[in-house]
Amino acid sequence: MLTGRADELMEALVDREVDVRCIQETRWRGSGCRFFGAQGKRYKLFWMGGKDRSDGVGMFVAEKWVDSVEKVERLSERVLILKMVLDNSFMNVLTVFSLGGKPEEEKENF
Repeated sequence: MLTGRADELMEALVDREVDVRCIQETRWRGSGCRFFGAQGKRYKLFWMGGKDRSDGVGMFVAEKWVDSVEKVERLSERVLILKMVLDNSFMNVLTVFSLGGKPEEEKENF
């Protein structure tokens, strides 16, 4: 769960020089984006959550790559796709949160 752990996560991302980090089970409602971290060491989080604070996916993108994000596709609280342009190439980054522990019918529909 992301709530209350963002500072800890930011520290780890900066220390490891991570450019893009996918996360699951954010347990945030709705969708959106916002910056986390200190100036010069910031990450922008793009997220999609459920209606009842369950599930949820997101991606942290290092500030230096934020302008490369061309499109964000929020397919559900379990699937998020970022489309980025890097030099003359396109890159799609997906995060998918599996349905462990859910009813068989829901897994089949997914």
